[in-house]
Amino acid sequence: MKDFKAVVNAYRKIDFAQRKAALATVVRVHGSSYRSPGARMLITDDGRWTGSISGGCLEGDALRKARQVMSDGNALTVTYDTREESNQNLGISLGCNGVIDVLFERVDPANKENPMVLFEKIINSVAPLALATVYTSEQIGKKWLIDQDQNEIYSQEAAPSVTAHLRSLFSSKKSETSTLFIKGTEAEVFFEFIQPGISVMIFGGGFDARPVSQLAKSLGWNVHVTDECVAHIAPAFFPEADKLSLCHRDFIDRDFTITPYTACVLMSHNYEYDRDVLRKILKSETPYIGILGPRKRFDKMREEFLHEGISLSDEDLQRIHSPIGLDIGAEAPDEISVSIIAEIQSKFAHRKGGFLKDLPGPIHERMRHSDEVLKKSY
Repeated sequence: MKDFKAVVNAYRKIDFAQRKAALATVVRVHGSSYRSPGARMLITDDGRWTGSISGGCLEGDALRKARQVMSDGNALTVTYDTREESNQNLGISLGCNGVIDVLFERVDPANKENPMVLFEKIINSVAPLALATVYTSEQIGKKWLIDQDQNEIYSQEAAPSVTAHLRSLFSSKKSETSTLFIKGTEAEVFFEFIQPGISVMIFGGGFDARPVSQLAKSLGWNVHVTDECVAHIAPAFFPEADKLSLCHRDFIDRDFTITPYTACVLMSHNYEYDRDVLRKILKSETPYIGILGPRKRFDKMREEFLHEGISLSDEDLQRIHSPIGLDIGAEAPDEISVSIIAEIQSKFAHRKGGFLKDLPGPIHERMRHSDEVLKKSY
């Protein structure tokens, strides 16, 4: 989601009376790559770009390809072989060791099929979406977008084979490429499962909440800070936050919308406030609740809840993290913020947060490609 937001924000600033632009998207990777499929980069004809498609080894040639697309208006897919044995020798000493397919498209606000129109819809969504992009054949650049209720949000033309495949992404929750027949022509399609950006709701506006807010925002997450004390949530303390709220603990469930993509961080240093907030947000769909402070503090909350007839389920205990954060030896507020944000990232990525060197397999999950070509033509 961060790439979508970054390119849309950059797009809004371009003066198209003076400049031309193109969009580069990683659509397929064989082997290793610095960026995964779905990575995007917006390029203007003055050599500036926002986002990235590699660790720096492809951007130079990407600029040349983008200028070609800006000039003739025809989308194209370029295959970059970054393996050491390839003749291009791209990626050597940069950690790349794979074959990367990159789609280049012209970005023109006068064109009704401008991909930025679609991206505007994506960044404003609060629910998962599924996006299909054709990157080979004469259909190259065509796109389809549906929501989790299987409503068609965007379609450049009817293609039942594509929309049927898009629906399956809400079950697998994984992006993939597939070979389909569209209007009688075989085409490679990048199917992308897009989840809303992570939102972080910080309860308590103390001094140690500030680096948490800053770091979360630097990752492109939405940040909301709330407290009962107006002095704690002065804009000067949280200049990067998307929203600051003065809210009494009794009205949290009334005033705030907490979704399955919201991480709740309780760090007020006020035991009774944190306990009462926890009582409220236990009823929400948040998958992550982090509570600052020692374990015995949370144990005391559990005891009080039991006396009230509130029993925490195994699912509740899985989403409550107390003490908060990963074990990285954090002491100072800035270090603790790294620990907290890293734990939230691992939670939403469904990873354990250990050392990468201890992983038995690849760092990034391989995106699958459907080898079965659908024989029915639409």
